[in-house]
Amino acid sequence: MLTSAFSYSQTSVIKASQPTIAAQAVDVQGALAQRQVFFKQNCSGCHNDDLRRGGFSTTQLNLAHPEQSREWAEKVIEKLRLGMMPPLPMPRPAASEVNPLLTWLEASVDRDAARHPYVGFVGLHRLNRVEYANSVRALLNMDVDVTSLLPADDLSHGFNNIADALTISPSLLKAYVDAAGKISRQAIGDSEAVSTESTYRIPRVISQTRQIDGTPYGSRGGVAVVHLFPADGEYIFKLAFYTHQQGYLFGQNQGKGQQIEVSVNGARVAVFDIDPKWKVGQDLKTPPIAVKAGPQEISAAFIKKFDGPIQDEVQPYVQSLIDVNVANLPGLTTLPHLYGLTIVGPTKVSAVSDTPSRERVFVCHPEVRAKQDACAKRIVTRLVREAYRGPATRENVALALQFYTRQRLAGRSFDEGIRAALQSILANPQFVFRFEHGPRPRRDGLPVRLNDLELASRLSYFLWSAPPDDTLVRVAVRNQLHQPVVLKQQVKRMLADKRSSALATNFAVQWLNLNNLKDVLPDPYLYPNFDNNLAHSMLRETELFFGSIVREDHNVLDLLDADYTFVDEALAKHYGIPNVLGNRFRRIDVRDETRRGLLGQASILTLTSAANRTSPVTRGKWILQVLLGAPPPPPPPNVPTLVEAGEDATPRTVRQRLEEHRKNPFCASCHNRIDAQGFALENFDATGAWRKLDNGKPIDSTGTMFDGSKLDGPVALRRALLSHSDAFLRTFTENLLVYGLGRVPDYRDQPLVRSIIDRSRKNNYRFSDIVSGIVESSAFQERDENTNPPAPKRQPAVRVNSASVGSVSGGTRVVLRDGSF
Repeated sequence: MLTSAFSYSQTSVIKASQPTIAAQAVDVQGALAQRQVFFKQNCSGCHNDDLRRGGFSTTQLNLAHPEQSREWAEKVIEKLRLGMMPPLPMPRPAASEVNPLLTWLEASVDRDAARHPYVGFVGLHRLNRVEYANSVRALLNMDVDVTSLLPADDLSHGFNNIADALTISPSLLKAYVDAAGKISRQAIGDSEAVSTESTYRIPRVISQTRQIDGTPYGSRGGVAVVHLFPADGEYIFKLAFYTHQQGYLFGQNQGKGQQIEVSVNGARVAVFDIDPKWKVGQDLKTPPIAVKAGPQEISAAFIKKFDGPIQDEVQPYVQSLIDVNVANLPGLTTLPHLYGLTIVGPTKVSAVSDTPSRERVFVCHPEVRAKQDACAKRIVTRLVREAYRGPATRENVALALQFYTRQRLAGRSFDEGIRAALQSILANPQFVFRFEHGPRPRRDGLPVRLNDLELASRLSYFLWSAPPDDTLVRVAVRNQLHQPVVLKQQVKRMLADKRSSALATNFAVQWLNLNNLKDVLPDPYLYPNFDNNLAHSMLRETELFFGSIVREDHNVLDLLDADYTFVDEALAKHYGIPNVLGNRFRRIDVRDETRRGLLGQASILTLTSAANRTSPVTRGKWILQVLLGAPPPPPPPNVPTLVEAGEDATPRTVRQRLEEHRKNPFCASCHNRIDAQGFALENFDATGAWRKLDNGKPIDSTGTMFDGSKLDGPVALRRALLSHSDAFLRTFTENLLVYGLGRVPDYRDQPLVRSIIDRSRKNNYRFSDIVSGIVESSAFQERDENTNPPAPKRQPAVRVNSASVGSVSGGTRVVLRDGSF
């Protein structure tokens, strides 16, 4: 009876017999009564006006019209869909009761949302560091090190491209102006460059026992960089080495016969014999070496003298710099290690050769003075058009040309005039910000559609983290981009472009929290084979894996269940995969069921561990928050710490130590939701390597998940998560929507999320369908300048948390329309 009542209310089917209005009213009242009974029996014991567990009482949900209490309706939908409520060990209602109720709740909310689509407010969007670097590359064909030019961006909802978090301050404004000056000089070159020093240091956590990417084959350790030389001239390369505490060479015992070479673009320019008596301060120097302007590949690496088994009693060998003061003990294989490479120069400037950036800027370069002004206008017009991501207006071109003219009137060269104009363009707010100058807000307060150029920028920074290319701009200028067929074609083209790798290196890395992997350093004595090189390989595996989902347009559920991955030699050895040599990543089939999908990748498993052990709690929480979108509440204050190995005389596994912690009923309530997922991954150690024992005892990976599923390892966990594919799809789609829009999520976004998933179901949840659903939505194609759009009069006012709608500090929104700060 409960099922039929819910189904009738949800579908509103009127039979051919045409029941009377009175009969329909009775039916509706009967369905409402059954919903009330359901919540009273299963929810009201905890969620009543007195207890309000989780801050919620069932009286806050309008069971007759859930669309009038949408925030609470969405929370109920989330918890019931996941099977989290009622919590174990309380009895659970049957699926035949829950599913029709959920279907009715979603349908009621979604019908109302279809009549009043939620767009949300996206504030003034400053380019973050990645977007800024990519925009410079697109404009000038030049890579810049933004980490040395601009401060790190703030995160909001885990992403660094949320508009309201990308605030501007006087110091940041100055940083953009300074960056414009430095980048313009690097792009044009500097015939008056003075000698400076640039030093590249090698951290101790990077292994120098193997070849480094970019160094010659047959070498080990050292460093490889792409250095931007300001002019043709002579440069000196200085090499410094690691020492022990007294200042003597690290690896003094093996220093005799060791050599190190310096290369420019793969060609050796110097080689040195290393003196075992070398001391700190006695840097090796090359003679002046002629190098042309522009980006050049520079490396300094040791020539490999032997390669065989290491039988040192002292470990770890790979992390050889963990203690530099044992470097000279007899019998230890401690080889010399490079500390830093310093490039000094230019000591003599001969010219400024053509570089990729100069070729990009100077579309003309007349020698005759009378033709130079016309050439300058042509150059500046292109720069303005591409930098400001739209047609070059007369005013913008004239403004940039003023800087060129001032330099020429001051007697400076044509190149210097162009450099000054370029600097003004890079410092202009229209380059630094993504302005949306579309129609003024409507008088009725409803959203307005973006113009096609604004839509092009939203689309390109979503899929590429970069400005629109010429093809996209041409379509937008013709006012065709908003047409569904054309938009779909552009999305398909852009996803196939290599620039869509930004979805892996930016979106996926931030969604999965992998930007924190660089700060992870497992205990080197417990995990001697882990080093920064291996951590980089772990991260790269996940990036390439997610990139293949994008590029090959997979079902996004393959993120959990794919039977392939990408490895290099270091990662293959870590996984126990034979016959993989070298630093090149290659795609391999995954034959081990435990390694399939994200949960089998060392990046995730290392990220969610402590330095000296695994952390089932962290892993379980990561699964709930990142994969299922249901983060547990924060731990209460004064939680006792876990007893670590060695703190008492009893050897115990991590699970046994955690069981002691869980005996506290106050702690157990949350851990019952978290720990089972983490225990299922206990066969992976703190670096993601497979193991069977923990502290000498067999590992117990069994548990009961929050929904009652029985787990006994990674395979069972993966299957349990796939049984909640709707939650994973919702979480993935919501995060991609947030990333694409550049604003924090809102409960009012959930109907859009469900519609995107429902539409993509027809094509097996392909990645491109999720993207198209986002791009074709009102939220993506429209702008709403109302922080909280007025609700329809028939609905009661809805209380909105200001943080959920992205208010800026002080509660004031500043939208600049004239391109000025």
